[in-house]
Amino acid sequence: MELLQDVGTTVLTTLLSILALFLLTKLMGAKQVSQMTMFDYVVGITIGSAAAELATELETPHKPLTALIVYGLVAAGISILTCKSLKVRALITGRPLVLLADGVIYRENLKKAKLDLNEFLTYCRIGGWFDLSQLQTAVFEHNGTVSFLPKETDRPATPADLNMNLKQSQVQTPFIMDGKLLTGNLRQSGKEDAWVRRCLLRQGYRDESEVFLALWGGGEELTLFPVDPNRKGAVSGPG
Repeated sequence: MELLQDVGTTVLTTLLSILALFLLTKLMGAKQVSQMTMFDYVVGITIGSAAAELATELETPHKPLTALIVYGLVAAGISILTCKSLKVRALITGRPLVLLADGVIYRENLKKAKLDLNEFLTYCRIGGWFDLSQLQTAVFEHNGTVSFLPKETDRPATPADLNMNLKQSQVQTPFIMDGKLLTGNLRQSGKEDAWVRRCLLRQGYRDESEVFLALWGGGEELTLFPVDPNRKGAVSGPG
């Protein structure tokens, strides 16, 4: 009986820790690992440890829960301060460091970034730069990545360089997912259900149930991916 009670309590504290983590994540905001500062990383590890302790703490679960809340509130407060104050932002997140400029590698900045030459060259190769003479500037960002500015003679040509006038692409909007019409997306895009079904018929589909995914790119065409894997996929046609 006591064992069942302990198991039940553990389940409840685990669910509580999951709920607390979810709420704190929403409060602190979502960031990819590559976007985290060192402070974000440390706080994340600490909050994870406190949540694990909360899940298994049967006698005094309020202690790790209190720690979770305090860490979350402090992290959210610091995030707000860094958005409002340049001084706090520089203190917490740090400043970018110029590692290379005009053919000069700055040794002192490499030391501040805790990088040696081998690591710097590795970053260059990962960025696609095997010839450092092609680089105008390399900057170490506060999140641990390195940004590169190539020389004008070594950067890829753009349509503007070739005097080409291209139509701006738009983000594709899903109109059908898993065989179901997304009416909210249709309304926001100014389209009707009948318009989509006419497109489906012209492209050889009886109705939306035969379409796994349908995307609209802002023009007069619809890109369709069928449910049946044996059917030709990614078909685009006029709208």
